[in-house]
Amino acid sequence: MSFLQKLFGSAAKEPAAVPSLAGLGTDMHSHVLPGLDDGAETPEQSVALLRQLQELGYRKLVMTPHVMGDFYRNTPEGIRKALDALRATAAQAGITGLELDCAAEYYLDEWLGRKLEQKEPLLSFGGERRYVLFETSYINEPFNFAETVFNLQAAGYQPVLAHPERYTYLYGRFEELIRIRENGVLLQVNLNSLVGYYSAGAKRVAEKLIDAGLVDMVGSDAHNGKHLEHIRSKVLRSDYLPRLLSLPLLNSSL
Repeated sequence: MSFLQKLFGSAAKEPAAVPSLAGLGTDMHSHVLPGLDDGAETPEQSVALLRQLQELGYRKLVMTPHVMGDFYRNTPEGIRKALDALRATAAQAGITGLELDCAAEYYLDEWLGRKLEQKEPLLSFGGERRYVLFETSYINEPFNFAETVFNLQAAGYQPVLAHPERYTYLYGRFEELIRIRENGVLLQVNLNSLVGYYSAGAKRVAEKLIDAGLVDMVGSDAHNGKHLEHIRSKVLRSDYLPRLLSLPLLNSSL
């Protein structure tokens, strides 16, 4: 033991290791495909996001552009075409060891209802498990939520509700989230919700979902570099991330 250690005590402990997202394996919610929605606008922006996501530890991305009747009328064919182009761009940029795939984030609107009625195929992920990611209005409770869930299930899909912690119409109604999950809907929380990026309310609901063990998947919901930098600088150091990662999340099976 050195003189300074004798004088001031034993050396300070090494800082605790920052949790990694490598154990998740797959990010199943992002807006990295360029030019399709309010996410990446150019292939160059997409490549920058791919590099950031890989640095966070991800080995696979299921990119999920918005499908919304009034704004983003993306089709499975158009999304797959964008995926093929980005794969080529990523290879040219020297990005390796990162598997790229696609699905979609469907908005619960009349357009989605018509697709289900007409038996149009939806973009799912998870292979034969056929997970379909969907979202609702943040403010207004949809009148046809239960009907849409039933129709998705009847069509052979497994519904996954995107970021339930962000829907203000469910604030103060945690029992409704429990009921939704009991009715067969999986719940996906956004990483940035853990640190109040969207709102204090979203943070509280995300923590409550984690404490209750009701989170099935977690996503970056990355639209831009700011989202990913916030995950790197804030979320990786948050108290709730280890609790979240200790849950039996489905990400690594995708």
